Amino acid sequence: MHNIKILVVDDEPKMRQVIKIYLEKEGYQVQEAKDGKEALYQLENHDFSLILLDVMIPKIDGWTVCRKIREESSIPIIMLTARSEEYDKLFGFELGIDDYITKPFSPKEMVARIKALLKRSNIDSLTNEQNIKIKNMEIRPLSKQVYLDDQEITLTPKEFDLLYFFAQNPERVFSRDQLLNKVWGYDFIGDMRTIDTHIKQLREKLGKYKTYIHTVWGTGYKLKAGE
Repeated sequence: MHNIKILVVDDEPKMRQVIKIYLEKEGYQVQEAKDGKEALYQLENHDFSLILLDVMIPKIDGWTVCRKIREESSIPIIMLTARSEEYDKLFGFELGIDDYITKPFSPKEMVARIKALLKRSNIDSLTNEQNIKIKNMEIRPLSKQVYLDDQEITLTPKEFDLLYFFAQNPERVFSRDQLLNKVWGYDFIGDMRTIDTHIKQLREKLGKYKTYIHTVWGTGYKLKAGE
């Protein structure tokens, strides 16, 4: 794992130190940033495999940093925050974050989430899948692009992963548990609404084709490949 570099962005030195100790123990390289401006500078000058990003940081807040990152990159982002309100989580997912950890948190849980996210991202980056075409929709996994009626639609990285997973398994019904495990790489304990939120966002972006994502009441969701 020595070639995996993680950027830790937090204005609390003690928090950065604790995170760094645990991550280096796992063999990761760790770079630190104490504010949003420094974080963006680091991202411009270094290659990272993952970002741990605190929301409440000086100069440029975490939400803005996330927005700027997503304009150019699909690098995995885990948000760190003392907030636990549902609105903040939904807002974060809409911006394109991959995971959300509320302070205080268990360092062991943090490491487990990072490992799962890196594993999932590595699988995605190594994928050699062919483009998938279903009805009026085409999914291009290598470029992470989705087209409806030959018009590209913009999805967050996790929205793309979810849609792509459905497209790889058309007409197969998946429960929320299964989707969390397959798409996120582990179980979001107690946060099943994550799936419902992403399904809702996907449907909005699919517009008149929102019925492609079908709810199977009492079970879960599936992608309808037929009429």
